[in-house]
Amino acid sequence: MKLPGYYSSGEFARMANVSVRTIRFYDKQNILKPSYVTPSGARFYTDSDFARLQQILLLKYLGFSLDDIREMTIDDADYHFMLNSLNLQKKLIQDQIEQMQLVESAIEDTVQAIEQEHQIDWSQMLDLIHLTNMEKSLKVQYQNATNISSRIRLHKEFSTNKQGWFPWIYQQCQIHSGLKILEVGCGNGALWTENYEKLPKHIHILLSDISEGMLRDARRNLPSSDTRFAFSAFDCHSIPSNMDSFDRVLANHVLFYCENIPEVCRQITRVLKPDGLFLCSAYGSNHMIEISRLVQEFDSRIVLSAEKLYENFGLDNGKSILEPYFSHVEYVSYKDSIELDCAEPLIEYILSCHGNQNQILLDRYKEFRTFVERKVSRGFHITKDAGIFLCKKS
Repeated sequence: MKLPGYYSSGEFARMANVSVRTIRFYDKQNILKPSYVTPSGARFYTDSDFARLQQILLLKYLGFSLDDIREMTIDDADYHFMLNSLNLQKKLIQDQIEQMQLVESAIEDTVQAIEQEHQIDWSQMLDLIHLTNMEKSLKVQYQNATNISSRIRLHKEFSTNKQGWFPWIYQQCQIHSGLKILEVGCGNGALWTENYEKLPKHIHILLSDISEGMLRDARRNLPSSDTRFAFSAFDCHSIPSNMDSFDRVLANHVLFYCENIPEVCRQITRVLKPDGLFLCSAYGSNHMIEISRLVQEFDSRIVLSAEKLYENFGLDNGKSILEPYFSHVEYVSYKDSIELDCAEPLIEYILSCHGNQNQILLDRYKEFRTFVERKVSRGFHITKDAGIFLCKKS
């Protein structure tokens, strides 16, 4: 019996020019469920299901995995899910292009070597295999980069301090011509892109990060022709630079992630010049506390961060951690807060955190969005409890 407004599996498949088998597969994978199932097991779909299927097919064409698609196809209105995911995919495609160019070059070199020497360089072939297996690690790195961008957006667009965090950090650096600077954990290079016009002509800046993905973002965000910048991927527990190399070393919200902070401090004092300055930012226990309270009010199981990072290194304990390695440690507070009356940037921030929120919110997302919209409709205040330690070398 034909239900008004509903399509059978066969009709639905023909509309999208796919097989019934594909429709059944998406059903089993919990990506596209039928709107109605008869007692006998016949499946029926609606026009809204068709719109969802079109979204799935487009994302599949763009190269997203089924796991990606399962998380992304929540609701057309929730465009920031789609926007973040598409930005991630764009970066992956850019890297795939660069990666394939490297593969092409490696193949040409291998062919040329075989033609000239009549033997195979097996180490070169292993490099080729490595090049073709980069995508999974790239995706993890770029997901982190995308999350950082989401967090920066909330601060940048809704902070009450109009100077902005990165211009303020730059001001504390006391940068002038002739300096050699190292930033550890540079992320996407936002400190330098936001202060680019202020930079002296004669300066050398080494941007480093443990994540190749973030370092690629920094390279892309800064002009490729600017020789003032160099880039290197390394762990700040082992800095590959000579003693007394840098006038400034910066660590913006980095130290609390480090497993061995004393060793990082020893590395920094080693590479810092005798009259050099180490700048490291941190936050306290009240930083962004209203956001944690908000999500816990919605569901007490949600924890936005598995660790209280300020306990590793924060405003309360930072000075005592740094003083054994530096002759003078001064803390400067950044006076700021966030005021907003729209839900989407706050939701985007929450989803970008490192906790368990995405697993819990995925099935209750519409309810959560309504909850946040109600909370922020009359204005929502977020405390900022952050600043920077200025450290002179012992």
